Amino acid sequence: MSTTSGPSTLSVAEALNRAQGHWNAREVPQAERLCQRILAASPGQPDALHLLGLMAHAHGNLDLAIALLSQACMATQAPAIYSSNLAEMYRRKGLLAQGEQAARRAVALEPTLIMGWNNLGILLQEAGKFDESSACLERVIALNPEWAEAHNNLANTYRRLARLDLCETYYRRAVELNPRYAEAYSNLAFLLSTQGRYDEAQAAAQRAIELSPHLIDAYVNLADLEMSRHRYDAALQALDALRAFAPHHPAALVAYSKVLRQIEHHDEALDFAREAVALAPRSAEAYNTLANAYQSLGFTDEAMAAFEQAAQLPGTVTEEALVGRAILLLEAGRKAQALATFDQALEAFPGSVQTLTRRADARTFEVDDPDIAMLEAFIAEGERRALPDRTAAHFALGKAYLDIKEPARAFAHFEAGNRQHRASFAYDCAASGRSMKRIAEHFPAGLFDRLKRQGEASEMPVFIVGMPRSGTTLIEQIVSSHPQVTGAGELSALRRIVEASGLFPDGVSHMSGEDLARLGRDYLAKIAPLSQGRARVVDKMPGNFLHAGLIALILPGARIIHARRNAIDTCLSCYTKLFGGEQPFAYSQTELGEYYRYYEELMAHWRAVLPAHRFIEIDYETVVDNLEHEARRLVDFLGLPWNDACLRFHENRRVVRTTSVNQVRRPIYQSSKGRWQAYSGHLGPLLASLGLEP
Repeated sequence: MSTTSGPSTLSVAEALNRAQGHWNAREVPQAERLCQRILAASPGQPDALHLLGLMAHAHGNLDLAIALLSQACMATQAPAIYSSNLAEMYRRKGLLAQGEQAARRAVALEPTLIMGWNNLGILLQEAGKFDESSACLERVIALNPEWAEAHNNLANTYRRLARLDLCETYYRRAVELNPRYAEAYSNLAFLLSTQGRYDEAQAAAQRAIELSPHLIDAYVNLADLEMSRHRYDAALQALDALRAFAPHHPAALVAYSKVLRQIEHHDEALDFAREAVALAPRSAEAYNTLANAYQSLGFTDEAMAAFEQAAQLPGTVTEEALVGRAILLLEAGRKAQALATFDQALEAFPGSVQTLTRRADARTFEVDDPDIAMLEAFIAEGERRALPDRTAAHFALGKAYLDIKEPARAFAHFEAGNRQHRASFAYDCAASGRSMKRIAEHFPAGLFDRLKRQGEASEMPVFIVGMPRSGTTLIEQIVSSHPQVTGAGELSALRRIVEASGLFPDGVSHMSGEDLARLGRDYLAKIAPLSQGRARVVDKMPGNFLHAGLIALILPGARIIHARRNAIDTCLSCYTKLFGGEQPFAYSQTELGEYYRYYEELMAHWRAVLPAHRFIEIDYETVVDNLEHEARRLVDFLGLPWNDACLRFHENRRVVRTTSVNQVRRPIYQSSKGRWQAYSGHLGPLLASLGLEP
């Protein structure tokens, strides 16, 4: 046949050799022209189709690459490596089932094909078939023990099998065999982060970035470990560096969404998650992230659909998606369905610690409960298991042992879980105390006289403030059962507006009436869409107690409800919960007591200076003793007519997104009042820091 490179006629074999030479020399146009001439002379020639498929992949045309390689593999004489390469193309496209089929065909044709077993192992890993994946990758290492990539891939599978003890060995062997192996350093960073070895993890991630400045996973892993130790600015900084060269990569978008959700920038988190799904419509991870973003914004139906999509797509997040769906059902008051979904997750993933720990609050444990045995076995595996999972298991076991009346064992687990979590982040409790004192100093009584009625007048906002676990959710559930009240949950709107202004607390005394009104309007613009046409919108962010004075200035028509509960009961309830959000003071009995005293001092100041007709205090114990009296008092404070639905708050089917979700689905009960007394022997540091005698 005639070629473009000379007047002579070449055979197919000679033309293929020449095309391969052009391809190897990166002379793509010449290689492509030769392949097209080969196919014109010999339609369906598999070697030319294969080479064109590789070129299509290099040009980013994955669909064309798959079509060409599929056609090449149909030839009876097609070598096994063609099926192996096709498997890799399918994997990149997210078509894991088709990829697995092609990879299995490759190793059946050539049982010693190292690349075929490697590709099959990775496909099985991404499909969640970890035992099969490890068998494939172990075979790769047996065939070529000096191949660094095989050690890295096997470590990835062992990580998903929760064999962290083996993971580190294989990652370190990978970088020993190839000291410039950036991907292995990145993966090692992720592993070390799950073990709570954050400084080592950061060094490994930075080394990966030094070796490969465009390695996306390294930036994502660096952001993840910074998020694990509550350094959200550092996490965003890592992702901003990634965005500079890969602004639309799905993994980067997913990572952004996760960080933004943690710092309660929920609208932005949703935008990033939506873009990730649009770019990777077959990514289970993207759908799971989208579900979490919808959930944070209270879009329950949309979140449910996204969790279901994530659970159905191939990948490694099925377990997480099933658990997420169960939690969503709990929040929506559909407990029976939630427990059935937890069971479904356990059936699919026997011994799943995610499932066991997340359903612990939704059930009452019994003596010889099989969940207790599984959780204890998980803890016994020690550092083979990820630190966050071990921490969650300690809290679940603490709850379980309280249920079966074994407080000594319960508090041993609570102390271990709190200690582990407290060690994962930096926090200065004394600095919190200084900050609260400074806030009080900037809001003297005279300030309210000078600036009264200069903010934005609206009676729509209602704020419930106080310590976490002090009864804020119960109060919200009571008042939101009124047909003229919308319970909006814990909103970050006020905090974000305050932070954006840069005026709190130091600049408050210099604010004009227009400054105050502008902040008030900004807040109202955030909550008005949540009102559903009702007269009052409840913002139940407990930490807004810090901003109570500012609320009275920028929203003089707003009502502030301070939820109070016995100090020891409040702190005990905090100490026995692993919070989903950031409550850094809650993981040490001493710090809990100190923080509570700082909070009490600030609330005493607000009690003295806030307008009495806009500030009310409700005691949890009084609500428990006399629900109707306190409910009527609350409704009267809101300026609304009485409605008996407020006494049937447990029938309210609204979504509740707090750790108290299970309690507020029940009628009033007495068991949480004075609860601490049964455990006083385990609360010495807390009692001391509260200034109380043991």
